[in-house]
Amino acid sequence: MAYFLGIDIGTTSTKTVLINEEGICITSSTAEYILNTPKPGWAEQEPESWWEAVIKTVKDIVSKSEIPVEELKGIGLSGQMHGSVFLDKDDNVIRPAILWCDQRTGRQCEFITRKIGKEKLIDLTCNPALTGFTLPKVIWLRDNEPENYWRVSKILLPKDYIRFRLTGEYATEVSDASGTLMFDVTNRKWSDELIELMELDKNWFPECYESVEVSGKVCKSAAGILGINQGVSVVGGGGDQAAGAVGNGIVEKGIISATLGTSGVVFAFSERPGMDPEGRLHTFCHAVPGKWHIMGVMLSAGGSFRWLRDSLCKDVVAEAQLNRTDPYEIMTKAAEDVPIGSEGLIFLPYLSGERTPHPNPKARGSFIGLTLRHDKSHLIRSVMEGVVFGMNDSLNLIREMNVEINQIRLSGGGSRSELWRQIQADVYNSETAVINVDEGPAFGAALLAATGTGYFNSVEEACKQSIKIIKSYNPVQENVNIYKNYYEIYHSLYNKLKLTFSEISDL
Repeated sequence: MAYFLGIDIGTTSTKTVLINEEGICITSSTAEYILNTPKPGWAEQEPESWWEAVIKTVKDIVSKSEIPVEELKGIGLSGQMHGSVFLDKDDNVIRPAILWCDQRTGRQCEFITRKIGKEKLIDLTCNPALTGFTLPKVIWLRDNEPENYWRVSKILLPKDYIRFRLTGEYATEVSDASGTLMFDVTNRKWSDELIELMELDKNWFPECYESVEVSGKVCKSAAGILGINQGVSVVGGGGDQAAGAVGNGIVEKGIISATLGTSGVVFAFSERPGMDPEGRLHTFCHAVPGKWHIMGVMLSAGGSFRWLRDSLCKDVVAEAQLNRTDPYEIMTKAAEDVPIGSEGLIFLPYLSGERTPHPNPKARGSFIGLTLRHDKSHLIRSVMEGVVFGMNDSLNLIREMNVEINQIRLSGGGSRSELWRQIQADVYNSETAVINVDEGPAFGAALLAATGTGYFNSVEEACKQSIKIIKSYNPVQENVNIYKNYYEIYHSLYNKLKLTFSEISDL
């Protein structure tokens, strides 16, 4: 029996899964680490913490699965997109990685747009300049830390730094490279023209593969540290959303995904690089060779719920620890008793600024409609509903592009809640479904490894064999009607508050 590892370098933890050649998940392991916020709007991590988490999770899986190490045939990598790892000529990390949710690069985005031109930028990369993307981070380093900028020898994305530690190779793949704003998404290669216009060194950027291609082999030193064999194939893998889409079977027309992780993503498969002319949606290469995807991203989806837990529900966390249960279960149970619409309380989930459909780092989270009637249970339900309203913004943009939608598959932490599943069905006014695996991007990365090493003929075949629908949810028409009215109010609030958000931010 052949086995494969999928490793996902997430924002707050690394998850590693082990699957067999039939696409069945055997076991998984997770290790957490810290996200640093040295200034408001900043988000950084030490790349070494990712490597330590990989060591911990892989060794844990090897130990508890007791598989013969010679039967481990491939490794797939996934990870948070857009992050920047700057290496010097000796392969030392120059400074902490700047992450996808970092908002410091507003001025750099304006500079890039002015220098290239908005239309030409979208023509070159299929996307506008956004604060989360990698290129603005590179320009920020040049503007603000020139002593570090002139030391740069290589720029890697988070999962590709782990690839380097595993194999010694500088490499990336098309889906993750698509989010750098330095990639020709249409032609699936680095944009030499844009890199030249921005006066960057093209040698900084690693070789780019398709997601199923073998990009390197596990080197002797990494094999010894991890307790696996030298020479195991490491495939390209995928950015977390593309790999997660593979793990959800979003590899054909008509099926889209709604993922409530730290961020919230609505993801649609595409045969060609279709674009929203206003750049509100992202168009990236898919992890399926020769295919693309369209997606909308909100920055604080499950992150909003985690903020609520950590900031306003500490008593719930204490109760959960005492009863050895999940605090999120207690929170969602309380929300079940609150009427639809939270009795007029609306939450705007812009805790980290926003990306889709409002690319604005100055946007701020808000509760609108608070009264003496509302208590903590209303706040909880309002956050759940507000997050789904934000996801619906992206879904409506995708619908405007006439993308075929027959089913919406739910994933991420939010998909584990029965209440959140039904809220999504009602707000989206569409059938939603959950599948038999909930290992997300790590599972998708493992399927890519199995495909790239020849155990499946295609990504589509891998998904068809391993992924099954286990439960579906249909919208309740009465709920649909109520939510439609609340969503219209929600959707109007951003424009009413946009100036206020800027004034608050400027203070």
